[in-house]
Amino acid sequence: MNKFNKTFLFTFILVFVVASGCNKESDESPINLFSSDDDIEFGKQVEAEIASKPNEFPILSMTDYPGAYQHINRIRDSVLNTGLIYYEDKFEWKVYIIHNDTMLNAFAAPGGYMYFFTGIINFLDNEAQFAGVMAHEMAHADLRHSTSTLTTTYGVSMLLSILLGQSSSQLVEIVASYAYGLGSLAYSRQHEYKADEYSVKYLYQTSYDARGIAAFFVKMEGAPHPPQFLSTHPSPENRIEKINEVWADLGSKEGNSYIDSYNAFKASLPQ
Repeated sequence: MNKFNKTFLFTFILVFVVASGCNKESDESPINLFSSDDDIEFGKQVEAEIASKPNEFPILSMTDYPGAYQHINRIRDSVLNTGLIYYEDKFEWKVYIIHNDTMLNAFAAPGGYMYFFTGIINFLDNEAQFAGVMAHEMAHADLRHSTSTLTTTYGVSMLLSILLGQSSSQLVEIVASYAYGLGSLAYSRQHEYKADEYSVKYLYQTSYDARGIAAFFVKMEGAPHPPQFLSTHPSPENRIEKINEVWADLGSKEGNSYIDSYNAFKASLPQ
């Protein structure tokens, strides 16, 4: 779609949104006014912005740390191969590792561009916990929560200007919100519950313990600088309860934690 047509389309959409009176305070997910192609375009812009700031976001080289990327891509592929990812073949599902041992965070930009700080990798105890976090982030991307949240946070006209390359300052703010969990892009209660639910459903189709995201919440209790999605709405206790309910409804299959392979993953990172 060329810029003129996209501008016309989003002008129409903006009128529709104002007329329909979207409630930003609601936990109900609003209509996503962007296409999956727009998700990919947003993700590419986030990717480019992060790559342009190597001092702020020191991404580990895939050439210098092939072992680390083999591990993290293997875990990603275990989720992709479940057949439950709707945009499995359309989104990029690129994975990057950011070398920052003090940051306990992970995030997925629209279109499946995923970032994991070495801090959160080193902090966790086993692969099931990490896979639970990754599956949670993949769920946000696949269910397109990011552009839905961006729409309610910034508005359609602002996102259109970002898509057209006319608002670089807002893109910088979005990247900072993703990377540092500043809260301005906090997902809704419904989005968080859904991402938890799908994390369990994804991992249940693998050999991992499908409750990995619940074990992550337990591990993160009281940790400094928790990631953005470990928010107070809903509380971790409520989320763990619902995670266990989903797991029980699926059949309560026991899975593996994979401590040894995860230790190998951590050993492949900068020491």
